[in-house]
Amino acid sequence: MPLRLEEAEPLALKPPPRVKMSEREFVEWCSEEVRAEWVDGEVIVMSPDNIWHNQLAGFLYVLISEVAAARDAGVVLIENIQIRFLKLRRRRQPDIIFIAKERQHIIKTTYIEGPPDLVVEIVSPDSPERDYREKYLEYEAAGVPEYWIVDSLYERFVAYALGQNKRYAPLPEQQGRIASKVLPGLYVKPAWLWQHPLPNCLAVLRELGVLKK
Repeated sequence: MPLRLEEAEPLALKPPPRVKMSEREFVEWCSEEVRAEWVDGEVIVMSPDNIWHNQLAGFLYVLISEVAAARDAGVVLIENIQIRFLKLRRRRQPDIIFIAKERQHIIKTTYIEGPPDLVVEIVSPDSPERDYREKYLEYEAAGVPEYWIVDSLYERFVAYALGQNKRYAPLPEQQGRIASKVLPGLYVKPAWLWQHPLPNCLAVLRELGVLKK
């Protein structure tokens, strides 16, 4: 989705999408004020989140982080945190990241070094090809155990898990819910994600068993 002039103003003196940079130059340039990824020497500046995208990210972050905290399972991060895939020459910035407790050594001061246990991407109007194909292939190649795609445009939620063959396969939907393999006790009912407004987080956490009923 192209930026209008008034939307692009906060990015003054920032390069437009698809500018060439070395990784070091990208790290020195990229700030908290801009959402950007580095792909094999090319900088991709992403459009700002829309309101619904932001609300979906917040809703899922609460569910995942509360389940992780209740089980002392690991760390959940949201927005502006880059994942570095050294061999693939990539720095990606997913919407939500979960890193299991036993793998927290991959958490550096300003980025994640290597594959998290779970990555969540919420599809924006400018990102379907990136989320469904480019990142799918990259996360699979990098060994990210679980990858969720949330597409509110088409009301589609799909979760992929790595199999023994190191390839992604979709997790099954059973009784209207899709359960995570990397974070036991966590599941998502896709129907939750298309409600306006979104479900009450406390009610959902009670259903997940995190809060007492």
